[in-house]
Amino acid sequence: MGDPCDPRQYRATPAARHPYPAPVDPIVAAARDNADWCAAVCAGHGLTGVVDADAWSVPRRSPPLYPDAVTLRRGVDPDALPARIDAGPGASVKDSFADLDLRRYGFRVLFAADWIHRPPVDPPAGPALTPVTTTGALARWAAAHGGGPVFRPALLADPRVTLLARYAPDGGVTGGAVLTRGPRVTGVSNVFGADVWPAVCRSAPPGVALVGYESGDDLAAAARAGFSTVGPLRIWLRD
Repeated sequence: MGDPCDPRQYRATPAARHPYPAPVDPIVAAARDNADWCAAVCAGHGLTGVVDADAWSVPRRSPPLYPDAVTLRRGVDPDALPARIDAGPGASVKDSFADLDLRRYGFRVLFAADWIHRPPVDPPAGPALTPVTTTGALARWAAAHGGGPVFRPALLADPRVTLLARYAPDGGVTGGAVLTRGPRVTGVSNVFGADVWPAVCRSAPPGVALVGYESGDDLAAAARAGFSTVGPLRIWLRD
């Protein structure tokens, strides 16, 4: 999430609350947005993150499918990152600018993807998605998504986070996404379901650029909804 860091998620020091100015680089904005979303997920699991100009990180292992650190600028010293996290087997780092080499610490590249950006233009006409507002709806959304217990009810109380669902006539969840709102960008993540990207765009706040990251078929689907790639990223994993 691209807004200044929420002090509920981080150490309560002035440097942690405001470690950087508002971004204009779309990759920097996307990385900061994603770090804030990771922080919100971790906070739901009782994990308090630490953030500075280099990276966001958690000192204990993050929930499944979420990184232990996200770099926030180009040229971060790779030697400093393992000391910020539990760098044992299963550790992961989101290399937001695809410029790290963590092989000497036993990491390998798990996958590569592209940051994406959609300017604040009008979305195509059509229905929007429905916000998820109750714990029961969250459980159904998480089951359809596949993330299950990773998504805790604390997310419903975060004013920056909106979970969105598409429902079938019988009430089943057939698609969805997460929006994370900041002052300059809104992050889009966890998109699932066939042909859901246009509805995601229609559900976002008007007049604000959208950012996220995708790869493969999901990247192609985002491109059809008006997103363009702005730069690569990599996920490093220690086996």
